[in-house]
Amino acid sequence: MSNLFQESKQTTKPASTSGFGKKNAAGATPKQFEPVKLEPTPAAGNFPSSPLPVQSAAPSNTNKITVVPPTPESLQPASTYAQESFRRIWSSIRQSADFRQFAILPRERLFGEMRMTVEEVARLNEMQLSLKETEHVTQLIMDEMIGLGPIEHLLARDEVTEIMVNGPKTVYLEMNGVIERSAITFRDDLHLTTICQRIAGQVGRRVDDSSPICDARLQDGSRVNIILPPLAIDGAILTIRKFQKERLTLEKLLGFGSVDESTAEMLRIIAACRINILISGGTGSGKTTLLNCLTRYINPKERVVTCEDAAELQLQQPHVVRLETRPPGIEGSGEVSMRDLVRNCLRMRPDRIVVGEVRGPEAFDLLQAMNTGHDGSMGTVHANTPRDALGRLESMIAMSRLNIPPETVRHQIASSVNVIVQIQRLKDGSRKVMSITETTGMEGDIISLQDLVTYVIEGESEDGRVKGSFRQTGLRPRFAEKLRQYGMEDRFLTAMEKGFLKQ
Repeated sequence: MSNLFQESKQTTKPASTSGFGKKNAAGATPKQFEPVKLEPTPAAGNFPSSPLPVQSAAPSNTNKITVVPPTPESLQPASTYAQESFRRIWSSIRQSADFRQFAILPRERLFGEMRMTVEEVARLNEMQLSLKETEHVTQLIMDEMIGLGPIEHLLARDEVTEIMVNGPKTVYLEMNGVIERSAITFRDDLHLTTICQRIAGQVGRRVDDSSPICDARLQDGSRVNIILPPLAIDGAILTIRKFQKERLTLEKLLGFGSVDESTAEMLRIIAACRINILISGGTGSGKTTLLNCLTRYINPKERVVTCEDAAELQLQQPHVVRLETRPPGIEGSGEVSMRDLVRNCLRMRPDRIVVGEVRGPEAFDLLQAMNTGHDGSMGTVHANTPRDALGRLESMIAMSRLNIPPETVRHQIASSVNVIVQIQRLKDGSRKVMSITETTGMEGDIISLQDLVTYVIEGESEDGRVKGSFRQTGLRPRFAEKLRQYGMEDRFLTAMEKGFLKQ
């Protein structure tokens, strides 16, 4: 295999043969890695740029190493000595490494090679590392080379739901609905900026001085927002909203108390019977999570097209087409907006259209789709109440500059949107479905609404948890005729009756 480390000009001791000194496929022995003199702390500004180009030549399969790296969950916090050893060893390795070779190695093999190198560097510099500390140092180096550096391990912690990096020295975490400052830091601005560029590069996006704002995603689907200086005054800002590894369902939301059994049953039926649904809520309230839960009940025979700024939805149906917007290029051209995607997907013969977030003129095209044979379409919108959600739709349609009278717009909304599900994040960090509201037509120039379910806050417990209950109004929905077409009317009314009798 090719040599991953170049010969260093300054040497301390002859290097013994490790995983980086074995014969390559041609039978030649590459130059051996000779560690440079270790510094107490790494020099700033030497962190390699990413993403790295991939060589065209295929890696050799000789001397294949099958060492399996430890999972992040199995690693306990590294000792102070291990952290200091990592800084010194990483300072040596990054001055001699040929990072272009890393892209062609499997992660397991790279971990095995790197562990042998760590052991060799530690031995040559008389550093005493235990097996666990060696694994810690190796994993930290792997995080720096191909991961997210000091925040890589946070992605494996289920209790961390959001990571907020406000410059290289300030990192906040949201855990169980509570935001706390972390002791994690980056080395400097360049270190943080490099991590941001690596994230953007993995999904074909770019973020630099000419394009300092970027929406991207991680490989696990976590949502990422990046904004660089000079727009961010105190250094690069990185916000990661984690994608939960364990896929949430309505049954799990029921266990969390986000819904009760009757409300969950009503949502299942609404999603299955191709009712047009708009999920409304504030930032971080769980709109995308609930949308993912509802898509589980879409008929697998239906063709579903999703449109998103950064692909987050994880539909389980076999016939799903996923579309994603594209920002403008360096010349300012080549942008593909959400409206472009929504208008194009109308020509793709979808049964349903799912828009990750409605935030602009695409609202008009989505309403057109809902009202012209694409029943069961769904989307999310930022709003604090169902009435505000309708107002937001009206404002976004006005952004399209179609010069449509407001009365016509409201009639279009009333005939297109059947149900608004309002979700909210409460003061204790819990997320609740606050209401299921139906549009019932027009009363003059006003869209009339009626609540089918509401969540009533009754107080606060001694431990600060919000107490409340779900209340069924018992009103017969206007879309009962559609439920009857799918044979679900009796089941829906039974769920409403059970919830009403429990009150």
